Amino acid sequence: MAQPTRRRLEYPESRRGACVETLHGIEVADPYRWLEEIDSEETRAWVAAQNRLTTEFLNDLPNREAIHRTVSELWNFEKIGCPHERGGRIVLTLNDGLSAQPTLRLVDETGRASGILLDPNRLSEDGTTAISGFRLGPDGDLLAYGLSSAGSDWQTWRIRDVETGVDLEDLIEWTKFTLPAWAPDGSGFYYSRFDKPASGEAYKAANVDQRLVYHTLGTPQETDRVVYERPDHPEWRFFAETTDDGRYVVITVARGTHRETGLCFIDLRRDADEVVELTLEFDASYLFAGSDGSAFYVLTDLDAPRSRLLAIDVTRPAPADWTEVLPESDEPLERVYHIGGRFLAVTLRDAAHRLAVYDSNGAHCFDLPLPGVGTVGEASGRAGDPHAYVQYTDFTAPETVYRFDVATGERSVFLAPRLPFDPADYVVERTFYESADGTRVPIFLGRKRVASGAAPPTFLYGYGGFNIPLTPTFSVAHFAWMAMGGLFVQACIRGGGEYGVNWHEAGRRQHRQNAFDDFIAAADWLVNEGHTERERLAIGGRSNGGLLVGACMTQRPDLCGACLTAVGVHDMLRFHKFTVGWGWTSDFGSPDDAEMFPILRGYSPYHNLRPGTLYPPTLVTTADHDDRVFPAHSYKFAAALQACQAGDAPTLIRIDERAGHGLGKPTGKLIAEVTDGWTFLWDALGTTPS
Repeated sequence: MAQPTRRRLEYPESRRGACVETLHGIEVADPYRWLEEIDSEETRAWVAAQNRLTTEFLNDLPNREAIHRTVSELWNFEKIGCPHERGGRIVLTLNDGLSAQPTLRLVDETGRASGILLDPNRLSEDGTTAISGFRLGPDGDLLAYGLSSAGSDWQTWRIRDVETGVDLEDLIEWTKFTLPAWAPDGSGFYYSRFDKPASGEAYKAANVDQRLVYHTLGTPQETDRVVYERPDHPEWRFFAETTDDGRYVVITVARGTHRETGLCFIDLRRDADEVVELTLEFDASYLFAGSDGSAFYVLTDLDAPRSRLLAIDVTRPAPADWTEVLPESDEPLERVYHIGGRFLAVTLRDAAHRLAVYDSNGAHCFDLPLPGVGTVGEASGRAGDPHAYVQYTDFTAPETVYRFDVATGERSVFLAPRLPFDPADYVVERTFYESADGTRVPIFLGRKRVASGAAPPTFLYGYGGFNIPLTPTFSVAHFAWMAMGGLFVQACIRGGGEYGVNWHEAGRRQHRQNAFDDFIAAADWLVNEGHTERERLAIGGRSNGGLLVGACMTQRPDLCGACLTAVGVHDMLRFHKFTVGWGWTSDFGSPDDAEMFPILRGYSPYHNLRPGTLYPPTLVTTADHDDRVFPAHSYKFAAALQACQAGDAPTLIRIDERAGHGLGKPTGKLIAEVTDGWTFLWDALGTTPS
C-alpha cells in the first residue's frame, strides 16, 4: 500500500538540559525538566513554535477542509442532559447544536422548554466559561451553579433565584470536584474546598488538605464554618449529599482515586456540625445509593468483587447488623438508584449496560428494556417520585432521555435529539479476542453498514484504568470516523471496571503491563483477522488512555501506522508532584516506592523513548490550562520523541490555548481538535475520507 511521501520536518529547538536525579540508587535523566515551568518565557516560546509548525503542517494537508465540514455537520444536533426535578421545576442542560456551551433550561412535564435559566455563552467572548455543575435547592426556588474557566477544574459557585433569574451576592471559590449539599430548609449548603493556591501555583501545585465546610446564604465565604477536616490525612477528599427526606447529610470520603472509600454522616435532627464516622477502614468501596429513615442503602464491593447492595441502619451501625438487599450476581452491579421506593440497578454484561427494577426487599420486579446494546449515562429521581429519568446512549445514538414509570416499567421518550444522520446506516459488532496470557477481552467494531472495502483505515481506542468501564457511548469524533469510511474499534481492556474489581486489579500497579498487553493484542488481532492492515491502523486514547498509547508505541514501534495521544500521563516518575496526580498512585503505584519504581520506569513513555528508532507518525495533544494532567507530561514527551525519531514520520504536538483536560471545552475548539486529529491520521494512514 502506498504511503504518503514525506520530508523530514525541521522541529523547533528543544533545549536538552543536564538534569539528572538519583532515584533509588539509579541515575535518571530528565533533559526537558525545564518545560515544567509552563509559564516561563522559554516554555511559552517553545509552545508557540510547536503550534506554528503543527498548524502549517495540518493546513497543507488536502483533506482538512472536507473533514472539518463533515465533523461540523455531524456535530449539529441537540445535546441533552439528564433532567433534575425539585419543587415541580425540571432543569437540564441543552446545547442546541453548535453553540459554544450548553445552556441550563427549565422544561415542563412534556419536555418542552419553558425558559433559559443560565446561558454561559454570554459570560465570555471566546466561549470558554462553562457550567461545571448545578443543584436545585430543596424547594426548587434556588439554584446553585458552578462555572469553570478556560477548561480548568477549578470551580466558582453562585446562587440564582429561579423565579427572577437574579443571582444572590454569594460567591464560592477554590473548589474542585464538589457539588453543594443543600440544608433541608434551603438556608445554606455543605461543600468541599481547598485553600487558595499561592501566586502562580493554581494550575500546578498539588491539591491536598480539602475541607468540608458549610455556607450560610447571605454571608461571605470567609465566614463559612469548617464541618469536617482531616489534616492527618491530607489526601482525603469529601463529597457531601443530602438524603431525600432531608434528615441526613452523607459524606463519602475518598483517598484520591482509590476505589476504596469511607462513609460519614451528619444527623441534621441532632447537630448540624457533628460528623459521625460510619466506616473509614477503606477496606472496600462504599457508595451511598439512598435511604429510608435511618437505613442507608450502600453499594459496596466488600466481600463481593462484582458488588452488592447493603442496608446499614445508622442507629445500629455494627457490621454484624448490616443486611444484604441485592446480592452479588454474575453481572457487575455498577450503580443503584433509589427512586419511587424501588431500586433501579445498572449492571454490566460484557461491557454494556442492563437496567432492572427491584422492590424495597430486593425482589426482582422487572427489567427495563434499553433501546440497544449501550449505556445508561445518568438517571435521576427521588425516593418519593413515581418516575425516573434515564439517559441512554450507544455508539450510533446520542443521548436520549426516557421517562420510566418505576411501578409499571412503562417507558416513554422525554427528550430526543433531531439527528443529521440515520443511525440505521451503521452497524456495531461486539466480539472477543485473546490477550497474550489467554484472557478473553471484549471489543466493539463500528462502521458504515455498507462497507467501503477491504482494509479500511482503523482507529483503535482504549483506556484501561481506575475501575472505569468503557461502554458503548456516542462520540461525534468516533462517529465521524465511521461516517468517513473508517472502522472504529473500542477495546475493553483490563484495568477498567468492565467485569468488576478483579478486572480492575488485573490491570493496576504491578499488573499494569496486562493493560498494555491487552491493547497490543487488540491491534494484532485486528490485523491477523483481516479487519485492517498494519499501515492503516491508528491507536488513540485520552488521559490514562494517552499513557496507554505512549506505552504501547514505545514498547512496539511497529504496532501501527499512526498514534494519537491526548492529554496523556507520560512521565511516570513525576506524575504525583502536580495538581491531583498524587491521587493516581491508587492505579499506578508511587515512584517513591522502591518496589514500584522499576515497574513505573520500565513503561514510562517519556523514559522509554530510544534515539534512532522509527516511531510511527504521532500527534500529541494537550492544553495550556490542563490542571488535571499537567501539560508538561505532553511537552516533555513530544520534545523527546522529536529528538529520538529516526525516520521522516511527522512527530507533532498540538497545544490548545485557554483550554484544559476537556471540561467545558467550547464546541468550536472541540470541532477544531477533532478535525486536526482526523486530518493527521487519515494522511498518516495514506487514505482519503469517503
